[in-house]
Amino acid sequence: MSSQQSPATPMDRRQFAAMISAVGLSSPESVFGQHGVEEPETIQLSRNGWVPNNDRLPVLIYRDVLDVSGSDPASKFEQAFLRNGWPPQWRNGIYDFHHYHSTAHEVLGIAGGQGRIILGGPGGHELTLNAGDILVLPAGTGHCKLACSPEFLVVGAYPPRQSWDICRSAPSQVERNRIRTLSFPVSDPFTGSRGALTRLWHLPPPEDPA
Repeated sequence: MSSQQSPATPMDRRQFAAMISAVGLSSPESVFGQHGVEEPETIQLSRNGWVPNNDRLPVLIYRDVLDVSGSDPASKFEQAFLRNGWPPQWRNGIYDFHHYHSTAHEVLGIAGGQGRIILGGPGGHELTLNAGDILVLPAGTGHCKLACSPEFLVVGAYPPRQSWDICRSAPSQVERNRIRTLSFPVSDPFTGSRGALTRLWHLPPPEDPA
């Protein structure tokens, strides 16, 4: 038998992800890091009526980045978020009324089903989220569920020591200042310390006391 080996067949990211999952190794996001995961879509939202949104920090949307097969896909999102410094806090859905958070940034992992949501308040940006997607919302971003499939399941996580509030009216001056200066981890909730969030999100410079 010849000792010459056939050229290796190229293996794409999904095939490799399936292989490492099958043998119980690290999840795909930790193996590939920033280089193996597609760049997220970004949406920059400005103030819309009573919804402040966040004109400094873009919304990030990762599409189809986690394998949602198996009996507990939500745990895969929880593990990824926790590992990257965004402790998960709940499993549920998305409220069907327009609201925003002034006390926390938020990451939403779609663990099951499909949902149609609107970002930015009434008349804002509509998009469809599917199982495997991740949505990162800076504080102040309006969001609302328009419709969803029966199996729609979302994992919510936040930076350490941040708890979400529910705001359904124009922010006060205190809330506006908090949204503007609210801290966040130096880590993307999915791709880690060298991920898109660390390049695209920046705190504003301190105001001149004079």
